[in-house]
Amino acid sequence: MSGREEAPFAGASAIIFGGAKGIGKAVALEWARRGASIAIADIDLAAAQETADEIIESGGSAVAIVANVLSQDSMQAAAGEAEAAFGSPDIVMNNVGAILNGHPLDIPVEEWHRIFELNYFSIVRSNAIFLPAMLKRGSGHVVNTASFAGLYPYAAGRIPYASSKAAVISMSENLALLLEPQGVRVSCFVPGPVMTAIAEGMKDWTPDLPMYGPGSETSLLDTHTAARVLADGMRDGRILIPTDPVAFDIIARRAADPDTFTRGKIASFASGDVGMPKFE
Repeated sequence: MSGREEAPFAGASAIIFGGAKGIGKAVALEWARRGASIAIADIDLAAAQETADEIIESGGSAVAIVANVLSQDSMQAAAGEAEAAFGSPDIVMNNVGAILNGHPLDIPVEEWHRIFELNYFSIVRSNAIFLPAMLKRGSGHVVNTASFAGLYPYAAGRIPYASSKAAVISMSENLALLLEPQGVRVSCFVPGPVMTAIAEGMKDWTPDLPMYGPGSETSLLDTHTAARVLADGMRDGRILIPTDPVAFDIIARRAADPDTFTRGKIASFASGDVGMPKFE
């Protein structure tokens, strides 16, 4: 492993909220491979322990911690356990997320609140806990997980989800403006289609509403590839880190003529093209 690949992970302590499964687990394994000690904070403690055990069996350092990101007290307790294990976290990843599908008028207001509480306000809670110490010492790295759905319009059946992820992107970019001059780096991980289990148990509020996708120019990736993309982007000092660089081509087309872009999506959906990615 090259020294360049190890930065900024070798010798670092990290906490990953939502690190037990899917992308979070792949990121935990990748960061541990590059030399970080990982606190895996998840509401599913048994799954978090399995991931921690896998890291330890591979020669890394990890601990499993129960955490409910809907609770400030629970997140604060998780932060304390992580610090007791590996010292104050150098890297904090906010990776908890929830998804749904349905026409917005069929989705109860309470569900909108739930999605934002998990996808957005969990990061607000995390910031309140971890940023003071990072700013005091003048170092640290915050990583927030967003989605292609927050970059450009396509998730017409998942509007609460897409809206929350757009908010995460805006928060992250503006935090970078504020924090990076003070020594605290910010990265926003923006996955496109990735093979995870996030849709398991997803509630469909509207029968037969299509699961609109980000476009046939995108590709479905496995979680380990996505984790490597994130780690490489962090190493290279990137702020916005999509899993597929095609995202920048898409948002460039949108920026050139937003109305034409959106009407093109409307026409594609009307034709029956729901924007499914390529399977590689």
